[in-house]
Amino acid sequence: MKLATRINSYFRSGDKNLDRVFAQFEEVGLTHVDLNYPEHVGETPAEQMKQLLESHGLKLNGVALRFRGDFINGELGNADPSIAGKALRLCREACDYCRAVGGDTVTIWLGFDGFDYSFQIDYTRVWNQLVNAYRTVCDYAPDLKISIEYKPYEERSYAFIDSMGIAGMMLAEVDRPNLGVTLDYCHMLMKHENPAMACDIFGGRGKLFGVHLNDGYGVMDDGLMIGTASPMKTLEFIYYLKKHSYDSAIYFDTFPTIEDAEEECAQNIAMIGMLDRALDAVGLDEVQRVIDANSGIEAAKLMRRLLCACTE
Repeated sequence: MKLATRINSYFRSGDKNLDRVFAQFEEVGLTHVDLNYPEHVGETPAEQMKQLLESHGLKLNGVALRFRGDFINGELGNADPSIAGKALRLCREACDYCRAVGGDTVTIWLGFDGFDYSFQIDYTRVWNQLVNAYRTVCDYAPDLKISIEYKPYEERSYAFIDSMGIAGMMLAEVDRPNLGVTLDYCHMLMKHENPAMACDIFGGRGKLFGVHLNDGYGVMDDGLMIGTASPMKTLEFIYYLKKHSYDSAIYFDTFPTIEDAEEECAQNIAMIGMLDRALDAVGLDEVQRVIDANSGIEAAKLMRRLLCACTE
């Protein structure tokens, strides 16, 4: 299993030394790294970053765009062509950096493309602008997976790409083989989606390019340790990852603001291992048999069996 976690959770008291962070990743048993671009890159050349990762036995999963400053009123869909163009250039740079360091996925979360008020944006203009921007990025880097991460709100009151439905519509209209989605578990709970449903729909179509695993209560982006708030939904989500042979890294997008970051990550690793073993103990074919029975009673029996199989 390929595992990564949130670098920012390991930054302490202004200490943003990636060499120290990667050493801790190696110690806790992680295998991959996701870099925020340009936040974590700074002035570090790609070859130097690659060597740093290799020195700790880690591989780059991919890079995730982080738009700040000029982009607070929109990124790729900004009404100002110069700012939208700047966001597009940043995406191209991220693709170049990802490829040079050895990653294969560029994740684009448009936290500021959205709105706060009625009559604030031209929805059709933004839609068309985003379609053209995604096509441009996909065509610029056809060797990379370009992945849309959706979220219903935060940073804006309404995000433009807010759900599995809108993300799916965008994939269809952009119509590029290297465009897919990154599913963030908490984001789906915030939208009142069942995470397993999105995992099955996108995974079954070969469009699941990334997974951010965490947990929460569906109101905000809680970033709790995995399996702590909705363990059954998490189990079902992992079942579909296994069913569709998801082989990219699972990224722990959790926020240990009080907990020690390394201890918190260790709990995530232990939990995902336990849930994975429980599914194997019951058997994927048996899980599918229960699903095919289309019975709430049979589903409840399966949940008890899975809980009993959850042993250290």
